[in-house]
Amino acid sequence: MSYVSETDVQERLGDTLYVELTDDTGSGSVDLDKINEAIQGAEGETNSYLGLRYAVPVDLTGQSMIAEVLKSFVLDLVEQRLHGRRPPVPEDIHRKRSEALTWLKRVSDGEIVLPSSSAVPRSAEADIPGNPVGTPRRFTRDELSSL
Repeated sequence: MSYVSETDVQERLGDTLYVELTDDTGSGSVDLDKINEAIQGAEGETNSYLGLRYAVPVDLTGQSMIAEVLKSFVLDLVEQRLHGRRPPVPEDIHRKRSEALTWLKRVSDGEIVLPSSSAVPRSAEADIPGNPVGTPRRFTRDELSSL
């Protein structure tokens, strides 16, 4: 599941900028590999935040308002990645990226809750036993405190 499409990026940038930010050869046509690379990078970055709290990619079927918010922030990240190929990056692009990352951080910290039914299980908080690894303790806390 993808949060944005090539068409979404083209609509965000407009036809001229869509080509200018990816045309490294001067052919006058868009390089879809560069667009897809930017999309995958932005979605991966997004999932690195969302994955702390939700199973990713997040399925927001039936949650069109939240899906549009997420799409907008992912497009902000895509836009910054593409502009980064042709520095200097405009200040408003930096600002939008910063706002997107702030929102994603707030989601990962639990300050913003996505209405998703696929939350990542929290093993420690859900009292799911973990499997210890490594060598056993040589001393217990009681033994150490008596030293």
